[in-house]
Amino acid sequence: MSSRRPPVRAVLFDRDGTLVVDVPYNGDPDRVRLLPGAAEAVGLACRAGLATAVVSNQSAIGRGLLTDEQVRRVNARADELLGGVDVWAVCPHAPDTGCACRKPRPGLVLAAAARLGVAPAECVVVGDIAADVLAARAAGARGLLVPNAATVPAEVKRFADDCAPDVLGAVRLAVASARGGVPEGRGPR
Repeated sequence: MSSRRPPVRAVLFDRDGTLVVDVPYNGDPDRVRLLPGAAEAVGLACRAGLATAVVSNQSAIGRGLLTDEQVRRVNARADELLGGVDVWAVCPHAPDTGCACRKPRPGLVLAAAARLGVAPAECVVVGDIAADVLAARAAGARGLLVPNAATVPAEVKRFADDCAPDVLGAVRLAVASARGGVPEGRGPR
């Protein structure tokens, strides 16, 4: 008998490399470009009645390379292009601070779930690197890796059972799970 996860009620997305083209330390809203399928993925989640959030490490703030306001403006532009996301949760800390919110720690996932009013176990976290999947797991959520050119091949192999071809494919899996749960260990192949 398979153990079943609770139905999905929310999709939490990484920002850079998952929803938008990764422009390192981008503080310019005019440089925001959506990745293929990103707006469709957010729209599909919304039409399916799922809450949406972005959970994003933004160490440029902690490093003094960007201001909080610059990151907010970039996020606002991404939000506009995506058609609107319910919650934006950002870790502004530099990697060496040991904060609880920087992925792969669970803080951003837990904060976004709380702000959405859902349990972490009812969330799917979609991202392009291991830290996204590991943050999901640490929070008790499900993580789905959507590999891109920057994803380390060993991470793709490590998370093969929790991989989707792209962000839209990941949301399709989340929507299917929302309609009745997905057995443990069943990811796209």
